[in-house]
Amino acid sequence: MTDTAPPAETLADALARCAEAVAVELDRVIARAQPVSDRLMRAMRHAALAGGKRLRPFLVIESAALFGVPMPRALPAATALECVHCYSLVHDDLPAMDNDDLRRGQPTVHRAYDEATAILAGDALLTLAFELLAEPAADPDPAVRIALVAALARAAGGEGMVGGQMLDLAAEGRFADAGRPAPDLSGVARLQELKTGALLRQACAAGALLGRASPAEAADLHSYSQAIGRAFQIADDLLDVEGDAVAVGKAVGKDSAAGKATFVELLGVAGARAELAKLVEQAHAALAGFGTRATLLQEAARFIAERRN
Repeated sequence: MTDTAPPAETLADALARCAEAVAVELDRVIARAQPVSDRLMRAMRHAALAGGKRLRPFLVIESAALFGVPMPRALPAATALECVHCYSLVHDDLPAMDNDDLRRGQPTVHRAYDEATAILAGDALLTLAFELLAEPAADPDPAVRIALVAALARAAGGEGMVGGQMLDLAAEGRFADAGRPAPDLSGVARLQELKTGALLRQACAAGALLGRASPAEAADLHSYSQAIGRAFQIADDLLDVEGDAVAVGKAVGKDSAAGKATFVELLGVAGARAELAKLVEQAHAALAGFGTRATLLQEAARFIAERRN
């Protein structure tokens, strides 16, 4: 009898496996945190357990897997990053920011509860992320844990995601004393490298730290994460123009209504799709040195470019 190798895991199966593991872990760590207010805990759960692709934790887990790190070992860092992502969505949706009523097909946290509760639920998720990274379960080496904490803080803060959010508000002309920057491709790219790209880059950087990647290997993952970060935003811009609110799970057409410059506005739909194709090629090329170990990450680049929600 001839032995046959088990079929390779599909990207859809891998995403589902990671999403389920992260959801279970989020449920566990929120319950473990035992906020003094039941309302606060329910709001945190509303923010964190409403589904979603869990793309950022998937990237942590699969980047670490390149170096033989099993999913349970990568799960604390993956969950910490998802806590930061979920917090950012809660705050992004607030009336003072994007003023959205729908997220992942359900009412946003400030609509389901109230603005004050939503702010505090976001704060609690953000701080929970760093608690998770500081614990020995995140990595047995304290130096690696410190590096994970520092890297996530930079990616999430004023020189990363939050800085990008500030640039995004400025692009809408929110600040009378600052004027409104003229739209150009480099400005849009810089904004999105921070607002959207910073956490995607951090996901791959965390995997490299957990896997003790060499400088060259970490650089290849960084190149990959830069390509998928821009691809993610271009796909998002296309969805804002062409998407259906029910399928996307949030309001569409808001960027145009706000008069914001986007990749689609500056490149056109055809130009944006051509740029997406180039970015997928760049992402694939960046991982070529990892061989078949990187198959799922390469497939993820195409998934990001072609996503419909």
